[in-house]
Amino acid sequence: MSPASTRASTTVGAEATVPVSGTSASDSLMTPGGPGYRRMSLALFLAGVATFALLYSTQALLPLISGEFGVAASEASWTVAAATGGLALFVLPMSALSERFGRRAVMTGSLAVAVTVGLLVPFAPSLGVLVVLRAVQGAALAGLPASAQAYLAEEVRPKALVTAIGLFVAGNSVGGMSGRVITGWVAQEWGWRVAVGVIGVIAVACAVAFRLLLPAPRHFTAGSLRPRILLGTVRDHLANPLLRRLYAIGALFMTVFGGVYTVIGYRLTGAPFGLPQGIIGSIFLVYLVGTVSASTAGRLVGRLGRRGALYLAGGTTAAGLLLSLAPVLPLVLLGLVLITAGFFAGHAVASSAVSRTATQGRAQASALYQSMYYIGSSVGSTVGATAFHAAGWSGTVEVGLLAVVGVVTITVLGSVAARRTVVAHAH
Repeated sequence: MSPASTRASTTVGAEATVPVSGTSASDSLMTPGGPGYRRMSLALFLAGVATFALLYSTQALLPLISGEFGVAASEASWTVAAATGGLALFVLPMSALSERFGRRAVMTGSLAVAVTVGLLVPFAPSLGVLVVLRAVQGAALAGLPASAQAYLAEEVRPKALVTAIGLFVAGNSVGGMSGRVITGWVAQEWGWRVAVGVIGVIAVACAVAFRLLLPAPRHFTAGSLRPRILLGTVRDHLANPLLRRLYAIGALFMTVFGGVYTVIGYRLTGAPFGLPQGIIGSIFLVYLVGTVSASTAGRLVGRLGRRGALYLAGGTTAAGLLLSLAPVLPLVLLGLVLITAGFFAGHAVASSAVSRTATQGRAQASALYQSMYYIGSSVGSTVGATAFHAAGWSGTVEVGLLAVVGVVTITVLGSVAARRTVVAHAH
């Protein structure tokens, strides 16, 4: 029998599965409260913190970057779009490496490269060099998201998978929040270069803790690096209508989020608000709402079903966009709270559904989701900034509302397809 059938120990490069004796495969999967679950959760939480802190380290600093290099918002936004674009382009190749050499090995290597580049970013002499460094950093971080989801799908019991992925996504929200809050206050005193340097040091600490905490995989079986096999796996995933819908939903949710948070700093520094950089950084404390909504996504799906949870997430996001149009700071903040809650809930639901739907080539399935997700981020940051330059905040909101309409439309089409399948089986 194959290692996949017996769960026997298999050495793959620098990573090996751990023999599981005396238990069935399902009994050895991790569950909340069980052996290794807390270490695994904390390790991936910290990986999520490092990923989002690095990936969006310049986003809250865009007005300062614009000022130093004398560029408009649409040009400065490339320091964000380059990072997310690099991740989107490389997530599929990195997922292939994780199928061959192991999830933990790829995640560790990715973090090591990303934090090293993060320590170089503060010394970028020009906007062009900064954009290139950010693109390299994003490409390095590509090894994290898909590999993490594949690791969880292999090591955690299916009933606990939404919760486990929700905790990883919650780490993303904490990383995104802390990165922006810290950079905001540090930049106000010492400039944006020192601010991104501080984030780099924090990411180094997270990377070291991640490697020390993450349990060795017990159910990983090596795949192939042969391009024909990998392309066949990708083709099979893209042929699955449910996976295609989930990929599109992830991209559209991230289009909203990327656009809003790329531009919000420019809006709050201008009239009628005129907020200082430190206060603008603190606005990102609303990411804590995303931490809660992502970590409770499992319960939300349990009560409403996957499509019901997506409808609620989309409606919450749309309500937040409309509220943010008000020229009153408390209403803008409430709008950001709703946008953040809706986005992280929708992302956690869609990404966990991808992991449960794909039974083969999970890393590729997750990689395709992550690729579309970060393409959405790049599109949102550039289109949102361009719309802001052309029509102000209302232009950015219009882009976001169009994306939410797309989410709802795709979810409705999924409901129709599901009913047709039920009727067909009944006959």
